[in-house]
Amino acid sequence: MDLRELAEDIRARFLEQGVTVPTSDIEQRLNSLVYDFKVPIEEARRSVVSYFAKLHPKEGVASETEVIYAKIADINTEDIWINLRVRVVQLWEPNSPSIAQVGLLGDETGTIKFTSWSNANLPILRDGQSYSIRNVVTKSWQGRFSVSLNKASEIAPLDEEVAVGRAEEEISGAIIDVQSGSGLVKRCPECNRVVVKGHCAEHGEVSGVYDLRVKGVLDNGEIVSDVLFNREMTERLTGITLEAAKEMAMEALDQNVAADAMKAVVIGRYYRVRGNKTPRWLLITDFEELPKMDEDEIDAVLKRAQGRL
Repeated sequence: MDLRELAEDIRARFLEQGVTVPTSDIEQRLNSLVYDFKVPIEEARRSVVSYFAKLHPKEGVASETEVIYAKIADINTEDIWINLRVRVVQLWEPNSPSIAQVGLLGDETGTIKFTSWSNANLPILRDGQSYSIRNVVTKSWQGRFSVSLNKASEIAPLDEEVAVGRAEEEISGAIIDVQSGSGLVKRCPECNRVVVKGHCAEHGEVSGVYDLRVKGVLDNGEIVSDVLFNREMTERLTGITLEAAKEMAMEALDQNVAADAMKAVVIGRYYRVRGNKTPRWLLITDFEELPKMDEDEIDAVLKRAQGRL
């Protein structure tokens, strides 16, 4: 069946429900999905039916929009179009204006990185919210899979929360650096991105909400790992609460004093940490401090740090 015939078939099915949709509109949308975005014909059909069913809701049409959802753990091939039911686990700061959002999605089988492109003009995903996301493309880089959200993608919030199964990783080592962007930060109340000078990359000028984090570098003598502590973990790690950090910043008229204080507490100390692995960060869920190193061990760690950072 060619796309013209498929468009006429879809039109006929809508007519059975008392809904008139021009064949030319259906065919145009099919052509865009199949030829511009390389969506498989069957998935394009489901997407088109879903699109016009939302424009012309009628009882019975929904039976044409049954969707098959993939599981994250089953993603093992790139350039495949799939649908996902996921929860937003983590949002990061995009490193390019062409990227609207980047972060981590999860379902009960695991987590995966996602990229949403600015030119797709898709709805903003919120941290912790669950979604049905259709027509995304799988990608692969250095053995790690991710998904790309584009103009053909469809996003719908879910009422129920998707459970996230996470493969935890445990490593031990000394914290040899606290990176820029640590300490007291402000986040956009809409999308949870870190606000820079009162400006959110997505929502412009906003009144940010204070938060704490430590972006650390852990060295075990063989490899260096980027580790990220959220507010709860940061307060435990440093002994500095959010309120204390805000007071320090107000007294010094400098938001960076909190990061300096945290750095003084943790640099050179040895920890065993556990967390959820992303392509860059280990998102810390628990940790314990290990016995202090002697001066020679500390010197050796710091010398290695100077050579690597």
